[in-house]
Amino acid sequence: MRTEPVVGPDREPLARLLGVAEAAVDAGVRWLAEAGDEWSRRRFKASGEEVTAADAEVERRITRVLREHAPGIPVVGEETDREEGGSVPPRCWLLDPIDGTMNFTRGAPPHAVSLGLVDGGEPALGVVHAPALGRRWSTDPAPDTDTAGRDVPEPAGARELSRAVVGVTGAGGGGSPSGRLLAALLERAYRVRMQGCMSLDLIGVAEGWLDACVCVGAKPWDVAAGAALLRRRGWTVLDGDGRPYAFGAPVLVAGSGPLARELAALCRARFR
Repeated sequence: MRTEPVVGPDREPLARLLGVAEAAVDAGVRWLAEAGDEWSRRRFKASGEEVTAADAEVERRITRVLREHAPGIPVVGEETDREEGGSVPPRCWLLDPIDGTMNFTRGAPPHAVSLGLVDGGEPALGVVHAPALGRRWSTDPAPDTDTAGRDVPEPAGARELSRAVVGVTGAGGGGSPSGRLLAALLERAYRVRMQGCMSLDLIGVAEGWLDACVCVGAKPWDVAAGAALLRRRGWTVLDGDGRPYAFGAPVLVAGSGPLARELAALCRARFR
């Protein structure tokens, strides 16, 4: 007899928590669809990143639903007051209310609401919704899959960099390690794409729009949902040293096993 997968010390079924996540994202997306232009006016954080009033409001509305229906699980959001550089709780929601804010403020479609559940320090489920594209992607909590992708056949796709279309997000100036990595990718990859939204780069790999992606300087809320979805579909998600990706690593690479390992080696040589 097949049993429903469970997560966390209180044995909450993943299917129920996925339903909570879907409802929470619905609340944020519905509001965003009706928000006026004044909500998308940009300002700058101390870090230099762009932010809007909509980022904070979407986070507030999603957080309210999560706290109502899953009160025992803390919510860590990009706009939440927190200690910079603090560790991710072993069990929590990770929320980026608008991933790709720079695109959002300019009316560009590649932006998304990204919500992931972390359990035992690992991405367990995720929901990514791209409002301008009218698309949503969610993890499948089927019992024959798990967050590490075990027992899931590796998907088809390019297995070497020279044949791969690679998405890159978070690259800096030409003299920086990320700039040197981008230069190497432009030289070695079949094509490089830069759309400015980490969650949608991860979705791009899952959907086959991209063969692989490299996320430089990823924050946990940028990649939790996408990493959960990729692992459940059998893709390989590594850090720049070729180890299974863990929050806080300076680089995330994702793709087929051979391609992800080749990308990790390229990163390792440029981030030393």
